[in-house]
Amino acid sequence: MKNLLIAVAALVALGLLYLLAAPTPVDPVVWTPSPSRGYEGDFEANDALASAELIPLGGPHGPEDAAAKAENGTLFLYASSQDGEILKINPQTKEITVFAKTGGVPLGVEFDAGGNLIVADAYRGLLSIAPDGTVTTLTDAVDGAPIVYADDLDFGPDGVIYFSDASTKFGAEAVGSTLDASVLEIIEHGRTGRLLAYDPRSKTTSVVAEGFSFSNGVAIAPDGMSVLMNETGEYRVLRVFVDGPRKGEAEEVIAGLPGFPDNINRGPDLADGTPTFFLGLAGPRLPVVDNLAGNPFARKIVSRLPKFLQPAPVRYGFVMQFTDDGRVVRTWQDPAGGYPVTTGAIAPGDGYLYVTSLEAHDLARLPFP
Repeated sequence: MKNLLIAVAALVALGLLYLLAAPTPVDPVVWTPSPSRGYEGDFEANDALASAELIPLGGPHGPEDAAAKAENGTLFLYASSQDGEILKINPQTKEITVFAKTGGVPLGVEFDAGGNLIVADAYRGLLSIAPDGTVTTLTDAVDGAPIVYADDLDFGPDGVIYFSDASTKFGAEAVGSTLDASVLEIIEHGRTGRLLAYDPRSKTTSVVAEGFSFSNGVAIAPDGMSVLMNETGEYRVLRVFVDGPRKGEAEEVIAGLPGFPDNINRGPDLADGTPTFFLGLAGPRLPVVDNLAGNPFARKIVSRLPKFLQPAPVRYGFVMQFTDDGRVVRTWQDPAGGYPVTTGAIAPGDGYLYVTSLEAHDLARLPFP
């Protein structure tokens, strides 16, 4: 019995030593979370998303984003996946084909004026996929340094492609997955995210703004002088100026979100002509993340925990429509999280709102408007 107690004590001591002193890639900093607006008021809980129809993807998972394109009178959806495939979906017949394989992990997708699908690939950078499925790398570096977590994109009025680089320290491929890298970036809170610009005419890449806690969804604002960008680690939507005298500056559009914002996509105009956007919350805030914001040492310990003990997204479906001045128009929610880790939505004009996900094996849709 004595030997057993000694062995147990030794194991406990080793475990404590590991939690206190083992090497960890994160070097947390103090930060102050914004007060959450909670699931009330504009964000009052509902179950509108719970009735979503699911379009099975046939194996691939994680349709992070989708873009629509009409071909010979038929509307097709092109969805990214965590498996590296771009899926071509006929929403009428629900037929799924593989349009292209990027060799990485495609996230944000948008069609350019020439019909090419532009992709922010977390492993490979900014890509262009021709209508025949040929994949070309537009850029994978800026100022001599690699782009290690390209996330989402949109086009300026002059064709410049604005895209987020979610973290310059925790590359998605190096860490092993997009989700794991995002967790490390948010635990550390080192604000290494940035907004980049790629000019197709000069084939040059530049840094527009930096210092963000996991820069994420990107959508051009109506003025063409700024983009709306999610700062996931700060629970907010920012306006980042990309042209004019305020270029490189950022201001809040929506703060205090009750969860982690992911993608932003342009939506339809309201009846009075006001432009709108769709935004997804990947999950509710995690109390441990906010409660330890002022305790870097404790967050280091958290980073050393086995993966299954570290903070993980809570299943809660949430998509919202809002205007560029921060007015919330509508939300679709599912507190039970039947459709998990909602990233965003698009409304291509066929009578449906298509909802995307980081983990689901389906694409969800609801009647819209």
